[in-house]
Amino acid sequence: MMVDPTLAEMGKNLNEAMKILEDGRKASDPDADRRQFSRSSIPGPLQGDGQDVASILQLVQNLMHEDEGEDKPSHRMQNVGEQGHMALLGHSLAAYISVLDRERLRKLITRIASDTTLWLCRLFRYESGSAYYHEDDREGLLKVCRLVINTRYEDYSTEGYTVLNSRQPVIYQSATCRPGLGQHLCSQLGLPLSSLCTVPCNTMFGSQHQMDIALLDKLIREDVETGKLPLLLIANAGTPGAGHTDKLGRLKELCEQYGMWLHIEGVNLATLALGEVSSPVTAATRSDSMTLTLGPWLGLPAVPAVTLYRHEDPALSLAAGLTSSQPVEKLRALPLWLSLQYLGHDGIVEKIRHAVELSQQLLEKLKTLASIKTSGVVSLSRIPPISGGSLRDLLGSLILSIVEDELNSPVVVFRFSQETSAESSGGSVEGYFAGEREVLDSLNRWLCERLAQLVPASGVDIVELEDEGTCVRFTPLMTAAALGTQRCDVDLLVERLTELVPVLNCTLRLRLDFREEVYRHSALSYIEDLSWPGLGAVRYEPRIEELNDSKRQLEVEKINSELLVKLGDLDADLIFSTGLEFGPEKDCIFIGMATEDLDVAELVDTIAALGRDIEENGRLLENMTEVVRKGIQEAELQLQKDNQDKLMEEGVLRQIPLVGSMLNWFSPFQSTVKGRTFNLAAGSLDSTEPIYSMKAQTGGLASPETPTSSAKRLPGQRLFRREGAGGSDSHSETSSVGQAEDLSRERFPQPTTPNPPSPVPDEAVSVAPENPETPQVPAKPEPTQENGEVGTQEGEEEERRPEGQEAPVEETGR
Repeated sequence: MMVDPTLAEMGKNLNEAMKILEDGRKASDPDADRRQFSRSSIPGPLQGDGQDVASILQLVQNLMHEDEGEDKPSHRMQNVGEQGHMALLGHSLAAYISVLDRERLRKLITRIASDTTLWLCRLFRYESGSAYYHEDDREGLLKVCRLVINTRYEDYSTEGYTVLNSRQPVIYQSATCRPGLGQHLCSQLGLPLSSLCTVPCNTMFGSQHQMDIALLDKLIREDVETGKLPLLLIANAGTPGAGHTDKLGRLKELCEQYGMWLHIEGVNLATLALGEVSSPVTAATRSDSMTLTLGPWLGLPAVPAVTLYRHEDPALSLAAGLTSSQPVEKLRALPLWLSLQYLGHDGIVEKIRHAVELSQQLLEKLKTLASIKTSGVVSLSRIPPISGGSLRDLLGSLILSIVEDELNSPVVVFRFSQETSAESSGGSVEGYFAGEREVLDSLNRWLCERLAQLVPASGVDIVELEDEGTCVRFTPLMTAAALGTQRCDVDLLVERLTELVPVLNCTLRLRLDFREEVYRHSALSYIEDLSWPGLGAVRYEPRIEELNDSKRQLEVEKINSELLVKLGDLDADLIFSTGLEFGPEKDCIFIGMATEDLDVAELVDTIAALGRDIEENGRLLENMTEVVRKGIQEAELQLQKDNQDKLMEEGVLRQIPLVGSMLNWFSPFQSTVKGRTFNLAAGSLDSTEPIYSMKAQTGGLASPETPTSSAKRLPGQRLFRREGAGGSDSHSETSSVGQAEDLSRERFPQPTTPNPPSPVPDEAVSVAPENPETPQVPAKPEPTQENGEVGTQEGEEEERRPEGQEAPVEETGR
């Protein structure tokens, strides 16, 4: 078989390029090449000789992964299989085919466009349809709106927007449509926002995510009566949030009644390719147009979205932009044309069926989990009370069964909730106490993030619903083909969910206990942050009244920062952090998720004790400078006074060098001036006489025994864990508090000196008087350091004493 050498080389280069990129991503040390490339990544002049293909591909690979670091979590990339390679090859072929001669190009693109359109219409049961291929999934609906305007306003092509003044067009959309879709249409079409009508969803019966048809009929009648023109209705076959399908059959009848165009979009349109299709989705085949996003459904990268539509006038389609006279624009279908042929009918159906089965598998398993609710059906609380409870129950059961049958969606939305009654398996969270909805939203947000980390192949994400709040969404039709999700991944997802539900229940239950325990401590402030998914937040407030607001704020920030570091160093299972990055509360300590055996009282007591230690130590250091300065000044005054007293006692003669020595030889003098000690803690000067008197009597001081904690943890027991939490608790609240205090002393001991303590004031320093006239010989200090106290003897003049004469013994015991 003859093969075009250019095509063969193109396919070979594509395979080599994909191999280089994928091997580079799987390299054991991708940072080496990235660091080498970082120096040359700055844009500069082009190299004169150019670069080879391998170097350019290496450059692309480095650009793709240059932002990844060791501290950042790795993101799972799309699984690009053989069908993905075919889609990528289509873009290369489109560039190559565009250089063919005009006649050959026209024949080729006509064949590609007609084949792709035929296959899609047959696959999704859309008979006699045309196709428009577009990159932006909103572009198809925009071109359809132009087509409808050209059809309903005959003079639009010549008069332009002035013809719209006669009858203002109105576009209707559901309240559950994609955010910003209607505004985008009005902006691109040049229509005022008054031309957009948003139809609310059901509030009484049926799904809360389905369009209220009775209300829609009323709105259309009112617009017709005011001279407006109902133009187009946008319906959902799978809402962006919960994946519910509107009642497409009744909507189609309503559109035919008022001459409106019906456009349908949504993920549930993929189930049209299956043999068994629910009746609400089957009605989509009767619509005037619908948009298909085949890329996510089949795991095809960079393939265009397709809008199938029915219209008999090709001139109006050309005017609306649904068809083009430029052959190159029709090559958009080439990647899809190659991928569809590679997969085949059976391969396409199998991918969609696999995704639907994954949803059903998860939905069945979620029904067995307590505290997990699936979204979708109306709650009995929304059914108005009827005289006779049995009639109300019968009506509620009938409504629930009908709605459940109609909402066979491949999208599974679930959330954590404390309610376990079967009758509240859906609906809103009304009836909760104030603030509980925000707390549940934060917990469900944490749950989704944890599931996405633990089971990345599941592809779960967060969705915000108006009535239910924050939920976890599982959409395998949009993620399974790209991530390669299998049934084992769903089993693992349920297993991890089963492990996380008790943590959520315990955290939600202990939040109130944590708040009450914080209120018991005057130094702690409870921070009400409903958006925090954890036990709660607390702030240590220092007991400093004389500081102004700015200094007090700095002190609070300093103490809580140090407290956070100390709590993080504890041997505990809890997570302490500064909260959300953009949270409203600052200078707080946020406690993460809790488990069943958490001792909340011990936790709060430990936080208060550590904060108190940090505050006292900081206050001591801050006051040390002032205390020492004042003490030195007082010591200088005392020394001057003692020196004057000594001069008066000894007399003038004893101060003369030769005469004083002779007098001391014949008549030794006993001085009555005593030493002094400086107490750093009290900031006062004391006499050293009690120290030497006691030392002379006892011969030394015995160090008292250091008290030890009476309550010890069991070997291997973590902090803040109740002993025997699985059975009966053996610790009372009082013992928990005492255990927390002992724990604080053990892990954060107070600064001590290596010598045993003495019964005199702590941190004392002795000072001796100094003779201002006669030079004194340095005295030999006696080693009596007791808790930071140093005593020195004064008045000894051994050099003046003749050799062989013993020194006199003082009465004080020195």
